[in-house]
Amino acid sequence: MKMKRLTIISCLLLLGIMNSSFAQAKKEKPLYKDANAPVEKRINDLVSRMTLEEKVYQLNQVLVGNNDNPNNVGEAVKKVPAEIGSLIYFGYDPVFRNSVQRHAMEESRLGIPILFGYDVIHGFRTIYPISLGQACSWNPELVKRSCSVAAQEARISGVDWTFSPMIDVARDPRWGRVAEGYGEDPYTNAVFAVASVQGYQGTDLSNTKNIAACLKHYVGYGASEGGRDYTYSEISKQTLWNTYLPPFEAGVKAGAATLMSAFNDISGVPASSNHYTLTEVLKDKWKHDGFVVSDWDAVKQLIRQGVAGSKKEATLKAFQAGVEMDMNDRYYLQSLAELVNEGAIPIEKINDAVGRVLRVKFRLGLFDNPYIPVKAEDKRYLLPENLKTVEKLVEESIVLLKNEKNTLPLSTKSRLAVIGPMAKNKEHLLGSWSAHGKAEDVVSIYEGLESEFKNMKLLYAEGCDFDGNDTSKFAEATKVAQGADAILVCLGEKKTWSGENGSRTLSLPQIQENLLLELKKLGKPIVLILSNGRPLELNRIEPASDAIVEIWQPGVNGGRPVAGILSGRINPSGKLAMTFPYSAEQIPIYYNMRQSARKNKGGYQDIPNNPRYEFTYGLSYTTFKYGELKASQLKIKHGDKLVVEIPVTNTGIRDGAETVHWFISDPVCSITRPIKELKFFEKQVIKAGETKIFRFEVDLDRDFSYVDETGKRVLESGDYFISVKENNIIVELVN
Repeated sequence: MKMKRLTIISCLLLLGIMNSSFAQAKKEKPLYKDANAPVEKRINDLVSRMTLEEKVYQLNQVLVGNNDNPNNVGEAVKKVPAEIGSLIYFGYDPVFRNSVQRHAMEESRLGIPILFGYDVIHGFRTIYPISLGQACSWNPELVKRSCSVAAQEARISGVDWTFSPMIDVARDPRWGRVAEGYGEDPYTNAVFAVASVQGYQGTDLSNTKNIAACLKHYVGYGASEGGRDYTYSEISKQTLWNTYLPPFEAGVKAGAATLMSAFNDISGVPASSNHYTLTEVLKDKWKHDGFVVSDWDAVKQLIRQGVAGSKKEATLKAFQAGVEMDMNDRYYLQSLAELVNEGAIPIEKINDAVGRVLRVKFRLGLFDNPYIPVKAEDKRYLLPENLKTVEKLVEESIVLLKNEKNTLPLSTKSRLAVIGPMAKNKEHLLGSWSAHGKAEDVVSIYEGLESEFKNMKLLYAEGCDFDGNDTSKFAEATKVAQGADAILVCLGEKKTWSGENGSRTLSLPQIQENLLLELKKLGKPIVLILSNGRPLELNRIEPASDAIVEIWQPGVNGGRPVAGILSGRINPSGKLAMTFPYSAEQIPIYYNMRQSARKNKGGYQDIPNNPRYEFTYGLSYTTFKYGELKASQLKIKHGDKLVVEIPVTNTGIRDGAETVHWFISDPVCSITRPIKELKFFEKQVIKAGETKIFRFEVDLDRDFSYVDETGKRVLESGDYFISVKENNIIVELVN
């Protein structure tokens, strides 16, 4: 009995000790590790525990893996600091990624997860069209779905954060980075900014299929003088607000987690040391609570740009302006702590910056789920449903530029010559910034034709290389073409001819043009297929082409949709998001320029004043008739609701998709306004013989107003023109 009593007492004592230990352990568990605690409390708790050195590490991004971008030459990080804030991750092996993350979680004092970033620009492995091509689809929902595909592949491979979308309004096609953006119009860029952010981030960043987006390049990078990369940009405050800031504001309002500061110099103040744009606008006015990362070496380049004399001064200017994370150059690692200790940077500002970085990590769920599952590549990439999504985007991105005498579709032809350096090439269809895309995954133009035209005889010759002076293959190409009913000439640009540091003149290399002109001598129908990353100057070869199909750089599934359009299985619906100039001498030329002081005067005397193909231009295999514009009222006052409608009828024999673009013009205003401004667009499929109503619900404050140099919207009384193609109505706004 006594023994039994002792045993019970011992058990009770042991139970008490265990309960006490568990209670103590629970009490000592840091708040920042409590998944149920509010994010802001977790951030504050963690920041309060960090040393200055640990805080500085969180504000730096370095490399791990091979850097295969020729413009970003750098040695791979051999030993990743366990406390580092972020890595540019060039790998895609989940095992390796998890081992790097485990190093941070288990071998650093506080166990702060690393944020893995990468340039997932238009796909991770399932590559879809370049962004300029995407914009030509005028289908933001399809772009959103494609970005979601990229996010899924990236996250399951260890990438939590993409340096995309690029929403620089760009009006000089000589600038190589036009390939990465959505063209020349602010509203278009804004719409696709929102679609991209929603596609990447979904509704919950912690979802393991989503990644953090990064709006870039903030701001005005697309205005680089002469289309030369990294150069000066002269931008007035009103133009900044009217043209370059709207896409970023839309992206921020859509919830974009981060932004990237740009390389360019904005009217004497570099974008990466610009307190006005980075703090006064982004943080104070727009209330963005994520963080800004510099572009590659952009802090270091403040010295080259002439606003800093040392790495310490460059660090001070960038950080004080509002750049929280330093990409690659390690200036923050070397100088931030010293600047804090000297009193040049308040610790409160460091804490705020660190909190912004941690906020993104918490929202991504990295503290609670730092590792990714290990899956085989065939379970991660090129999944059938994803390939269908991106193939549909290719279909809608392709623009039919010319179709004389109904040369296309090719259904009546029996023998087709397929000639040109792009015909069987796979690598260059991927385009610039093609992430982990592989040429072996690509369906070439020729392969697409083989699949589409099973009863047609295909005759192939390369004809020439992409550039150079070797015309020795011309004879073979001519011989092959002699036996064909029509000649398909596949020309274009290598993937490296656009993108970063890809500034070029606009003509194709002369050898490609000469190949087409040589084939034209045969007197057979010529169909020109163009794959490129920018608008091109087509003066010599446009007259020699009976049809021209712009396919951009379509990615892995390019060949099938191209063939489908040539056969007529697919009715082309793409329309240009960027103007094709008649010649480079016309640049700048874009649709919403401001009015000339003299009507029909001031243009060049020796070349046309109109572009080759204007913004929103694109042909179809059917015809559409636009009816009469009708407004709910023609005289309105502030606060009224205005609805405008137009009927569009498919008057052809094929079903087709049509995009209606709604423009606003303000002919008399306190400041000069663009000739017209795109304010809304909508795309609908219209069956043959069917009529669809397109509807624009006008928000007067948003659509009729202009923005002044302080960012304030101003709505003035007077007449406003609403136009769709050649249809116009005048609406009077009264007090």
